[in-house]
Amino acid sequence: MPTILQKLAGVATALRQRLRGGDDPNATRIRRRQVLTNKLWKGLPFIRLVLFLVGYLWMLALPSSQFGQRIYIDENALQPAQVHTYWNWNDVHRADRILEDLEQLRDRNATNDEIARYSVGVFEKLGIPARTQRYSFDTLGGAINGTNAYAVMAAPRASGAEAIIISASWLSRTGEGDETLNLRGVAIVLSLAGYLKKYSLWAKDLVFVISDGYLDGMQAFITTYHGLPQANLHTEPLELSSGVVWTAINVDYPGHSFSHLGIFFEGLNGRLPNQDLMNSVGVISRHTGGVPVVVYDDLDPRETPSAPTVVPSWMPEGLKNNGDVQEYAMRAKVISRHVNYQARGAASGVHGLLHQFRIDALTVYAVPATGPHGFYALGKILESSLRTMNNLLERLHASFFFFLLVRPEIFMKIGMYLPSAILVGTSMLFSGLGEWVNAGWLLTSVSLEDEEKSEKARPRSVEKWVSRDRPVLDAVTVMIATHAIGYVFWEAVSRRLAHPAILFLIFAAAPLLVARLPQPTRPGSAPVSAVLKALNLCFTSAVISITAVLNFSLAAALAVFMGIPLTLASPSPRLPSRIGKYALYSILALGWLVFCPEDTGKALWNWEVLRVWFAPFVCVVYVPLVLQSALVCWLPS
Repeated sequence: MPTILQKLAGVATALRQRLRGGDDPNATRIRRRQVLTNKLWKGLPFIRLVLFLVGYLWMLALPSSQFGQRIYIDENALQPAQVHTYWNWNDVHRADRILEDLEQLRDRNATNDEIARYSVGVFEKLGIPARTQRYSFDTLGGAINGTNAYAVMAAPRASGAEAIIISASWLSRTGEGDETLNLRGVAIVLSLAGYLKKYSLWAKDLVFVISDGYLDGMQAFITTYHGLPQANLHTEPLELSSGVVWTAINVDYPGHSFSHLGIFFEGLNGRLPNQDLMNSVGVISRHTGGVPVVVYDDLDPRETPSAPTVVPSWMPEGLKNNGDVQEYAMRAKVISRHVNYQARGAASGVHGLLHQFRIDALTVYAVPATGPHGFYALGKILESSLRTMNNLLERLHASFFFFLLVRPEIFMKIGMYLPSAILVGTSMLFSGLGEWVNAGWLLTSVSLEDEEKSEKARPRSVEKWVSRDRPVLDAVTVMIATHAIGYVFWEAVSRRLAHPAILFLIFAAAPLLVARLPQPTRPGSAPVSAVLKALNLCFTSAVISITAVLNFSLAAALAVFMGIPLTLASPSPRLPSRIGKYALYSILALGWLVFCPEDTGKALWNWEVLRVWFAPFVCVVYVPLVLQSALVCWLPS
């Protein structure tokens, strides 16, 4: 009598034979593969739609309270907030006296040299070697001149192979350098130098920098410090130097007093510091200084009633008062600012210029308020932070360099946000592969006769795939030509050769000349527009996917601006429709030149002075890719 296992084995064998059939197993396998391929092909539009929806909805869900985890410190050597601080009211009094001197320099419109010489004089009175550094940037908008002051306090207990930078710029980051002075930031750095000189616990050199201007002064100092040549920068060599800089902290204190300490951390070209540094300063601020921490200078109206609400006014009152909605709005505001800085490659403060040299740095920003904190609390925070940095035995490496900080105590790992952009790029890749198949194969109906012989044959229609040539060389020629136009466009924009409106008209029309390059479509060949769209989508997918790892914010912006528009590009038989589509894609590619002149000017300044790659990337990569979609709409189908 058969056992239960034998019965199950018999059922499995019968099922396997039923699935395989009585034919050759290899032939059956091929048929199954064909059936699966056909089903995937028929379901490709649905798959693409699902990938787009999931990707975009994932981006919208990032501010949700369901995402993120609490911060923690990986590097055990840091030991933040574990020391007793000795900064006292005598040091605060010294900072007040220095502030009075700086206000007198401001009131009599002292020159850059006079301000720098004053700072050098303060350092030298304290017994710290100090020097000035004059610099000049040549830009198309005119020369940018300034004078930095810096001092190097040698470590009494080490060889000076490593260093920490403590800096303050003459102009505050308030309004992104809108001429608001950072007098209290400069005063506390000068006072802190005298305080730190009294102790012999330092294992690293302390480099104090009072940089002129907002960003230009630190750029001149740090590039000279590392010996990096910059063609348009003329600067005096540094007479004093130190070792390899591991960490840095920049102080920005523009108001009379402050209520919260803001953390700014974005660097040039999307770089971020090691998260352990930010977490340590946050812990020190809360526990040693007693100062609440915020991301940037965004105050939460739930904690600070005087802060403006972040929930849109048009929402119903029931939703306005909902805790989850308020949390979503607050996180969304923080993420939008982060994307704005990182996607443009802009530094959110002076600290951001140091990241390019593998220096973990941030800016502590004293959010202006009527109280209750001042020099006393900030001095204790800076002292404890510097002593924490002094504990390091090697560069920060254990924590994250890729993250989204949505709250002072909540962050997202790269795996929580990266898939959103990758899914959009994958959908574009599938769309491009689908267009590639459509360009090479044509589904036609073939009329056949029944195999059964009869007096009157009955014709029947059978669908059959017919291969056709793809004009790959013509499509690649168009792509190369559009990127060449993008380079010429970049040269014209960066040199300000004409008014933005004139440049818009010229380079919106230039691709029409490229449209004449392909040879006339040969009989039996796919149209150039079909191959061009396939290659354009695949290349754009690769750009988004690669950029997502290096600069997620830029990749997300590309996915939003190019994902659906490039996928929907299609030729039209009617001339008015072709003209309308071409005009819309030209505006998408070049409209920022006319509608965003201020942002364009900032991007060009960042390139000229700080070597930020955002402006050339837009001109040489983004603009040509969108213009290729414009040509897809223009070329005959």
